[in-house]
Amino acid sequence: MDRVRIGVVGMGGMGYAHCKSVSELENALLTCVCDNEESVVRERAAEFGVRPFTDYREMVGSGCCDAVIVAIPHWFHPDVSVCAFEKGLHVLSEKPMAVTVEDADRMIKAARDHKRVLSVMFQRRTEPVIRKAREIISTGQIGEIIRTLCVDSWYRTQAYYDSNVWRATWKGEGAGVLINQAPHMIDIFLMLGGMPCRVEARTRTRFHDIEVENEVQAVLEYGNGACGYYYTTTFEPVHGHYVEICGEKGKLTLHSGQLKFFRYQGGISRHIAESEDMWAEMEFKEEKLEIPPQTVQGHISIIKNFISAILDGQEVVSPGEEGIHSVEFCNACILSGKKKKPVDLPIDRKEYTDLIEELKRNSQPKKNVRIQRATDPQYRK
Repeated sequence: MDRVRIGVVGMGGMGYAHCKSVSELENALLTCVCDNEESVVRERAAEFGVRPFTDYREMVGSGCCDAVIVAIPHWFHPDVSVCAFEKGLHVLSEKPMAVTVEDADRMIKAARDHKRVLSVMFQRRTEPVIRKAREIISTGQIGEIIRTLCVDSWYRTQAYYDSNVWRATWKGEGAGVLINQAPHMIDIFLMLGGMPCRVEARTRTRFHDIEVENEVQAVLEYGNGACGYYYTTTFEPVHGHYVEICGEKGKLTLHSGQLKFFRYQGGISRHIAESEDMWAEMEFKEEKLEIPPQTVQGHISIIKNFISAILDGQEVVSPGEEGIHSVEFCNACILSGKKKKPVDLPIDRKEYTDLIEELKRNSQPKKNVRIQRATDPQYRK
């Protein structure tokens, strides 16, 4: 095989963008598209010169693709992915890979059982500053982590939430900011700082007329005694992210794409114990970091890696085994917020599934819907 035949499931804004990305790759061939709205899928199929489907089961069983990109509402990612694996196809899932960690477990098991590639669309992992931050931490330059922080603010209008029947509902989306906007930085935060062992969260809804959370704050505990704090929202106009990973030997900060690393002159615990000066300050210096330019950016970087993993066995940048971490963190925050108590990780799968099923049963149909299929401007070519 010298080219991977790709089918895209979901012709909304993101699915359409992925079709255009696949069409630009020499070692990939877009062969089919799928959407449950026949008029939409036929229009897209005609545009790209590919075969249309309105049923993903028919598409994955048609023999016209080797892999699928799944870009539909979150609840359906696991069923489509497992079906594809059972037909011998590889899967690249949009984030989040699933709504519940129990479903994410199911996807990972199916990929392993059928020996197929499972990748998750966490394209921020390919950014040079993120790769550099991961290198600094993985090589032990900051030492043992003692504190973490992540503030990730977003802004969305009511029109955004009213753009489809599934948005911002328990039944249609499975959560709010945690499962839609926040997964990218949650993924980076957990990749750099590690998974906490306990989460105590407060979730609530303000300003927007939606039934799911649009603000989350959480206090984190780690297995080594480190502590952390996490915050996200969709009602801050000046949006961006701020991450701190503080260690025994240094401190790393990531502020809206700008990475800084402060190296301590010696370890904290040794300086505290041995300094004889009651007002002594610990010396540190900001390291000059060489960040190479990124040649391939955004979603296409993950798609290229996915193709290379299939063709050449290249290591997957964002494998399902790591994509599950953001799902578990999301589930832990919601479970803690709803139960008003701390929860330990790994979370009780059944307890969360029971909670989410109850929330789905009580989910209300949206009254003011104005359908819009539009790709986020930052992803438009």
